[in-house]
Amino acid sequence: MTFNTLAREYVSLVLSLGKHHKYYIDAYYGPDELRSDTLISLDDLLLSFNTLIKKVDAFVIDEAQVRRKEFLYLHLLSARTFLKMIQGEKISFNEESKALFDAVSPVVEEDTLNTYLDELSSLLSSPASLNTAMNHFMQDFIIPRDKLDLVFKAAMSESRLRCKEYIDLASNENFEIKYVQDQVWSAYNWYKGNNYSVIELNTDFPMYISRALDLACHEAYPGHHVFNSLMEKHLFNEKGFIEYSVYTLYSPLSLLAEGSANYGIELCFDEKSKRDFEVNVLFPLALIDKKKAALYYKVQEVLKKLSYAVNMIAQQYLDSLISEEKAIELLMKYNLSSKEKSIQRLAFIKANRSYVINYNLGEDIVKDYINKHKKNGSEKEKWAIFHDLLKNPKTASMMLRT
Repeated sequence: MTFNTLAREYVSLVLSLGKHHKYYIDAYYGPDELRSDTLISLDDLLLSFNTLIKKVDAFVIDEAQVRRKEFLYLHLLSARTFLKMIQGEKISFNEESKALFDAVSPVVEEDTLNTYLDELSSLLSSPASLNTAMNHFMQDFIIPRDKLDLVFKAAMSESRLRCKEYIDLASNENFEIKYVQDQVWSAYNWYKGNNYSVIELNTDFPMYISRALDLACHEAYPGHHVFNSLMEKHLFNEKGFIEYSVYTLYSPLSLLAEGSANYGIELCFDEKSKRDFEVNVLFPLALIDKKKAALYYKVQEVLKKLSYAVNMIAQQYLDSLISEEKAIELLMKYNLSSKEKSIQRLAFIKANRSYVINYNLGEDIVKDYINKHKKNGSEKEKWAIFHDLLKNPKTASMMLRT
């Protein structure tokens, strides 16, 4: 028995588990013969997962592939937990995030968050409630619907150009942009294999100008599109590591996927270059007046400090510590989103649960990992560390200890 045999069994099992949850398998570009038309019961799948976990744990592997074994083992444990959750097993938010994503979000104190709200109040200086003042202020920075495609493609083009300076992209890499509605997310990358992605943007709510570059980097360059392409090329095609032919959404890989995609924004655009490109290129394309740009960026800086609030709210809601109404109220308070947008955000939490930690905590873990490994701190060096991490993925605990 080889390790590849165990890896093939893993792929077959998670594909079968995916038949019980339509969003569990995010991408698959492996052999068709590993897909089964038969619906295997969850009880039978659990027995198979238990057996495979023991086999992988006991397998003696050479030094060069120790990380491969650990990565697969953690993904097997995650898949088993997800299966048990489908069966109805209840665990706490933190237990769930640790089991599924190999990480636990830090505790956030409301007193700390409130100091950031005070900063925003001072910046906006309005007699209206902070939520009302914020939503009124942000109206001036909405990308008109008829300019959205133009702006997003300009953002995508620039992020690709910057990414290509440091990462060799496949000659056939490509993507398609679609505009959709009635989703709980803002944007989604559906990686189809062979360096091709479908990127969907949800137009249910207005998109603010700063989101154009954020989403271009996050969903494509150097985010999900590039990450999946690199895994397919280096791990599946070149090394034959078949376990990387399947991407299970609720797994430790997602913390790296979301975290690296978020970190990729600042890797492509430092604070000044992002601001310059938005103000000088994207603002005119979106017909947005520059006169409030300075205040807009000060507001964005403070909003970033509030990002962990959603983890706190999700934890309290999913652990049944607060009601749905209270969760919406807190989202309006700390996310400063409208009631309608807060309801959508809660719908995302209901659907994806502790997945929310992967964005902010994932970004911080990836950033800390790169800072820990850099020597001279040059852009070239940071890109090289980032590139290697995408080609040779690590889970949260692996990044934190190495």
